[in-house]
Amino acid sequence: MFDNKPILAIETSQSLCSTCVYFSENKYFEMNFKLKNAHAEKLFGTIETVLNSANIKVNDVGAIAISAGPGSFTGLRIGMSAAKGIAFGLSLPIIPVPTFEALALQICSFLPDNAEFIIANKVNTEEIYFAKLKKNQPGYVFVENLQMVNYKEINNKISNTLIFGNALLDSSNNLFSIRQNKDISSPNAKYVAQWCEQFGNNKILYDYEYLEPTYIKNFIVKERKNV
Repeated sequence: MFDNKPILAIETSQSLCSTCVYFSENKYFEMNFKLKNAHAEKLFGTIETVLNSANIKVNDVGAIAISAGPGSFTGLRIGMSAAKGIAFGLSLPIIPVPTFEALALQICSFLPDNAEFIIANKVNTEEIYFAKLKKNQPGYVFVENLQMVNYKEINNKISNTLIFGNALLDSSNNLFSIRQNKDISSPNAKYVAQWCEQFGNNKILYDYEYLEPTYIKNFIVKERKNV
């Protein structure tokens, strides 16, 4: 895809900081670091580690795959800035990878065929990023497209479906919390690279100056009022 050069993949959309040098499904070097608000401190160190593990230098990479959101405003900005900096310095293309789709690819790796599942990640105290998908060879299909829903609406959507993500309902809704796999809320960088390999041909960007993360919801800075 990139003159047989590996992909450097970056994931920073949630608390997981994950990087991967990806040659193929059977040959990749990945490092995962999970600590809230540590992306700025740890990201370049993890990139250096996976490059050293793969015994290559950054200029041996063929492209940068970046998890593009939706997710944490700050985390996505850090990952995107790092990807742009590396790509610009080496004249490499960037492939923005939809975060929920890379996560869906990861979830499908351990679910049976035709299994349906939900990804539900927290936006704020009132809203959730929501998508319902179904495993369908060679990947997945959307049953309900990625959208933002209010917590009050979620009961009408979850039925008996497996739920992945970090969104939590209040304690009065036990079904959601019992069936939720909240530790799986963002993809490992391997699956960011794998999505890029399988589906990223039409997303390759060389002109990425104005590339921005996908938020769905506009980020609003609230003005502090003087009392």
